[in-house]
Amino acid sequence: MECQPTLLDREENLSMMKELKIKRQELRKEADVHKEERNKLNALASTLAAKRNELNKQTKELINEAQEFKKLRDENNRKVQEYKEKRDITNAKANEVFAKVDELRSANNLTGPSLKEIRRDIDRLEFAQQTEVLTPSKEKELVKRISELQSQYEEKKKQLESNVELKELLEKAQNIRDEASNLHNTLSEFAQKAQEYHDKMIATFKEADKVRADSDAAHKEFVEIQEKADEEHKSFITIQKELRDIEKEIRKLKKQDSGVKKVADMEEVRKDVEDIFDKFKSGEKLTTENLMTLQKSGLL
Repeated sequence: MECQPTLLDREENLSMMKELKIKRQELRKEADVHKEERNKLNALASTLAAKRNELNKQTKELINEAQEFKKLRDENNRKVQEYKEKRDITNAKANEVFAKVDELRSANNLTGPSLKEIRRDIDRLEFAQQTEVLTPSKEKELVKRISELQSQYEEKKKQLESNVELKELLEKAQNIRDEASNLHNTLSEFAQKAQEYHDKMIATFKEADKVRADSDAAHKEFVEIQEKADEEHKSFITIQKELRDIEKEIRKLKKQDSGVKKVADMEEVRKDVEDIFDKFKSGEKLTTENLMTLQKSGLL
């Protein structure tokens, strides 16, 4: 025989439902906490991702800029090499003419250093003056020596100019030397530009490295925050599943409670019917309510 639910079963059901509802309320609060923390972390992760992307963009722009400086540096270095070759060829031509000058000088018994040697010393000292870092006293001494050599050069030139052939060769040599000097000046300008672009390239690459490091730091923080947000989301999902299980259990208990209540109501009707029959047997007059109770019980 199938056991019917009792009032005791209903009390147990109601007690369990109460506990489950309390648990459900606690879990909903806990789920809200995880949801709020997840959303906050996701918003922070989004901000960090935007920062990282902007820094990556800046890094790319800086690298492109540095590459442009490198291109300009290389172009100027090619010009330096081009004008260096031209200068060296021109100097070689000048040396050939000066060699002829020396031959004539020897033939004419003109003693002392040659114009080529004096000019070479002047060029060497002037180059040192332009490129080396000198103390004031050292520079003063260098300027004095250059002045002496220039005077010596002019004196030697006067001696040689008395000879027409020598004079022509000297003019030719000087013209060639001037051309070589102009080529050297142009070369120096390209070399200076190349150095300027090189310095800019290095500075820009360093700046790109710094911005890239900031981007890497932002990405690392983004990953850490995103992992925390994922953990909060997992906790939220776990609680949602637990809440669904509780809702199922509550619905099940409510259904059981409905059956228990129905049985309890029928039991109460049965007792009322018995009381009415007892009244009827004892000769008491049945009221309209008594008749309705009997009708409700299905006994009429």
